[in-house]
Amino acid sequence: MAVDPVCKMNVDEATAKLTSEYKGKTYYFCAPGCKKLFEKNPEAYLKGL
Repeated sequence: MAVDPVCKMNVDEATAKLTSEYKGKTYYFCAPGCKKLFEKNPEAYLKGL
């Protein structure tokens, strides 16, 4: 399981439809809104991980 960096929800990598690549790593999202927020400012969400 991956953790959505925006809302901290668990996301199954095998079935996740929403992903984003940042600095060579893939991030998984539970909803389009989380993906959009992450892509606007990834560093803001990665500080807590």
